Amino acid sequence: MDLKKWKNNPKIQDAREKMENGKIRGIFRLIFEIAVTLAFAALVAIAMFQSVTMQESSMEPTLSVGDRFFINRVIYRVSSPQRGDIIVFRTNASDEAALHIRRVIGLPGETVQIVDGRIMINGETYKEGRDFPTISNAGLAASPITLEAGEYFVLGDNRNNSEDSRYGDIGIVKKKYISGKLWFTCYPVKKIGFLES
Repeated sequence: MDLKKWKNNPKIQDAREKMENGKIRGIFRLIFEIAVTLAFAALVAIAMFQSVTMQESSMEPTLSVGDRFFINRVIYRVSSPQRGDIIVFRTNASDEAALHIRRVIGLPGETVQIVDGRIMINGETYKEGRDFPTISNAGLAASPITLEAGEYFVLGDNRNNSEDSRYGDIGIVKKKYISGKLWFTCYPVKKIGFLES
């Protein structure tokens, strides 16, 4: 059979057009699937994560002013904060209330007190895994503070320059006001990565 006649054969041309149309449809389908996947990923990210910037020196040297983080907003819907978690919270239900970042020390049902610079939990000295400065001002925790259900006692890592559960402006943190757990450092570049409590 002549090659020219074979190429011009209506059946061959029809098959070629169908194949090209199929390729174009495949490309459009792929683009559509990628767009849907990206849109879904963006919605999940918005629902699960939120970004926050460290605005206070209360967590130095662990966290620095200007550091930016993603918050895991889902974790405390399925579990409860644990001792040592770095949480993000508001002091009340208002969306206008400032976000604060502190470390969880006391859990619901526990009694917290600060005696001679030491943190006492249920009458026993709490030994932290890090070398934080001795607390010079016990504030409200000079007397025992018993936490009710859904209440947490928090401290800043910068123990002598932190407004936290020792002071009335912050006080005991209620679970319903906790936005989430600090999860991932996104700025500065040299600190990018998952956060260790």
